[in-house]
Amino acid sequence: MRREIEEIPEAVARLLDRSTAALGEAGRGIRERDPRFVVTVARGSSDHAATFMKYAVELTAGLAVASVGPSVASIYGTDLKLGGAACLAISQSGKSPDIVALTETARAGGALTIALTNTASSPLAQASDYAIDIQAGPERSVAATKSFVNSAVAGLALMAHCTGDAALLQALANLPGQLEKAIHCDWSPFAETLPEAPSLFVLGRGPSQAIANEAALKFKEVCRLHAEAYSAAEVIHGPMALVGPGFPVLALAARDAAEASVVAAADGLAAKGASAFVTADAAGKAQALPFVATGHPLTDPLPLIVSFYAFVEAYARSRGLDPDTPPFLNKVTETR
Repeated sequence: MRREIEEIPEAVARLLDRSTAALGEAGRGIRERDPRFVVTVARGSSDHAATFMKYAVELTAGLAVASVGPSVASIYGTDLKLGGAACLAISQSGKSPDIVALTETARAGGALTIALTNTASSPLAQASDYAIDIQAGPERSVAATKSFVNSAVAGLALMAHCTGDAALLQALANLPGQLEKAIHCDWSPFAETLPEAPSLFVLGRGPSQAIANEAALKFKEVCRLHAEAYSAAEVIHGPMALVGPGFPVLALAARDAAEASVVAAADGLAAKGASAFVTADAAGKAQALPFVATGHPLTDPLPLIVSFYAFVEAYARSRGLDPDTPPFLNKVTETR
């Protein structure tokens, strides 16, 4: 897992170099189709990448994005009416039967289908109008890291090519060097809050909500530690009842319009006794964690997950756990 985390900057650079033509072609295809809305199909870390893209598309292209459960096709056999839609399917292996089945159903229902996959010859790629090889390379650790980041980067590049967003394309070109710096951000002070904790919260908002979802999953996968991801806006409702003295909170604030609200949530939880940490300089009562700013609100959340991956891998080992092979989990889950 550590080797694959360290390869993320190279993997992103490889994607931007080798898949540019395919991304440009798919972007033009989407622009020509001019979809009225977008649906996504994915599971696990790939679904977190899809959530990241949901916010990115809604914020910049003004198109509503909805996640469709793969079982709608694979278990329930329902035909979907998706004329005028684009369907974005994300799967590292491209082999999960339910992901493939829903993509085929979406295509038959009139959607333009685009696959982001790390396996160019996969069934998912063959089921799609456009297939983008995310170029992450072999990923042997059970916990996905570079394939998550490359899926998110591929989605952003696809959108930038579709909309002609030169600023976003430039931000993506700058990203590998920024991700290299992110690997070395020291989040070890947060580890001091965890040994006695039965659970923790991971907060985000907007695109960083997807990063929080991914971080919470990794706490479970590689540390066997229960974690729940919440929007910084939602945590102040029912989940607040769980917060007591020393309760760990990791707030992932990006440099975007939601930054102030994430910081305010972290400070509010710290005022109630939580051990709250936030990736922002403006924290009051919460403790600040280092971060790498990218200069673009859509790329800014991605160094956060890279810093987190480096942290969580080291923390798992400090607990005497093997983050490479979590118990009961397989690299490829072929859900039906």
